[in-house]
Order: sequence, then C-alpha cells, then structure tokens
Amino acid sequence: MIRLTILCLTIHLLGCSSLTTNVVRNDLPDRTRPSNHREWSPQFSKLPQIEFEGDQVLVRNVRNNNYVSENDFVLNFEDRRFDLNKIEGVDFLVCPFQNAQYLAHTMLTFRFAGDEFLAVSAEIRTEKGEEYSPLLGITNQFEITYVVADEKDLIRLRTRHRNAEVYIYPTLATPDKARELFIDVMKRVNQLAVRPEFYHTLLNNCTTSIVKHVNAISPNRVPYNYSILLPGLSAKYAYDLGLLDRSVPFGELKKRCNVTALSEQYYDDPDYSLRIRGQIR
Repeated sequence: MIRLTILCLTIHLLGCSSLTTNVVRNDLPDRTRPSNHREWSPQFSKLPQIEFEGDQVLVRNVRNNNYVSENDFVLNFEDRRFDLNKIEGVDFLVCPFQNAQYLAHTMLTFRFAGDEFLAVSAEIRTEKGEEYSPLLGITNQFEITYVVADEKDLIRLRTRHRNAEVYIYPTLATPDKARELFIDVMKRVNQLAVRPEFYHTLLNNCTTSIVKHVNAISPNRVPYNYSILLPGLSAKYAYDLGLLDRSVPFGELKKRCNVTALSEQYYDDPDYSLRIRGQIR
C-alpha cells in the first residue's frame, strides 16, 4: 500500500521542470515518434553538440542566458573548449520543489582546473506555448533534452526566478571517473541530437538519466530504489551509497551544501561558481 501510494504521488507530481498544468497537447501522430523538428521555446531552440578532438572537447551551444524573470531573458548560446585532462571532479545538484520536498530536479556540474565549470541538466524540451504536466509526461507529450549550460544560467534561474533552493554536493568521484562520466554524458548529448527520445515522468527524466550514466561507468553503483522515483531523497541516497562525503552527518552536509543564499549574494560576481562554493570547499 505504501509503495502504491508513493507511485501514485510520483505520477502526479514528479518532473524535471516546475509543476504546471497548462499544456498544448500534441496530436496523436506527434506522439508516435520523437522529433528534433518542432517549434521550440527559445531557451530550447538550439541543441548542444560535442566534438571530441583527442583530449580536447568543443562544446557547441552552451546556454548562458541572462534572466530578468523566468520568461523574460536575453538568449545566449556559446561555444566552449575543454581539456579532458583538466577535469577535477563532478558535483551533484539537487533543487527540491517548494511544496513537495521529496521531489526535486537534479543536475550535474563538471569541475575543471583553472576554475572552469560546465553544468548539464536533463529536462523536457518544451514547444512554444507548452508547459510541463507530469501526467502527460507518461504519454509521449514531451521530448527530453540535455541543457549544457553555464552554472549561472541553471542555478540563478532557480534561486531567484523560481524561488527554489539549490544544493551543490561535491561527489567523491576521482578525476578519472569524472572524466569517464563526462564523456558518457556528452556522447548521449550527441545521440539525442540525431536520435531524439521522449521524456517519461518515471522512466526517462533528470534523475534516471544521471543514474544511467553513473551505472554505465560503474555497473550497479546506484541500485534502483524509491529514492530515484522521489529525487528529493536522492542526495541522502547518494550519501548512504558512499558517493558523497560521509565524514559529517548528512544533516550537516546538507546544510553546508545549500548555496541558495550565496547565489543571491554573488548573483553578478564574475567568480560566481567559485563564490557559491565558499561553504563547501
């Protein structure tokens, strides 16, 4: 009965976007095959693409919007180069939903030597006039996309304009494992550019995508359980699995990793990503 209740709540509430209900419904033919050719919302108008050149990686269409409000922003996409030899680690980001703390959006940020950061967020790719609905998210209403972005874009959008909390948990991944994870994630970015997929509220969302990547480089490292269905619990699950620092109790770690206030304090700081990590470095 408890499991059934959790499943029902999850179907009604879980998602990789804010909880909204106004949706432009796709016709049946649009739900039979995912597509990269629709009238996309501006913030999803360009797909990221990755070019591997030995240890050098060119990431095209890194999103770096400047937001006035959630729906009013200066659209900006950039090309950035990264050296795989400079990857230092990866952070796990959790953004709980305001009225349902056991639900959350999850993301990754890769850290490079020289104070470079690159964030990745699996989300629904909305069309113009379309908003997220968890129920329609199980009916092939939405495509899934990976937003590859500057942290300022993804985090400030949530802390200021969605009034959400953001937690940045440094993982214990070695540079070698972080590099493997980065490559696996970026290969999927390219795969989605040529073979789009439908988002699924339960099976193909922000958190399940991260779990698949982790298990791809370390088989069965993250066994499937209810903390993946309820990603507001995912940080504690990662802690229990030894993926996060366990030298302090989880409650203390969670407190340290809350960067919401720092995001506001250093909103326009050129060293934003470094500044918001002041508590956790």
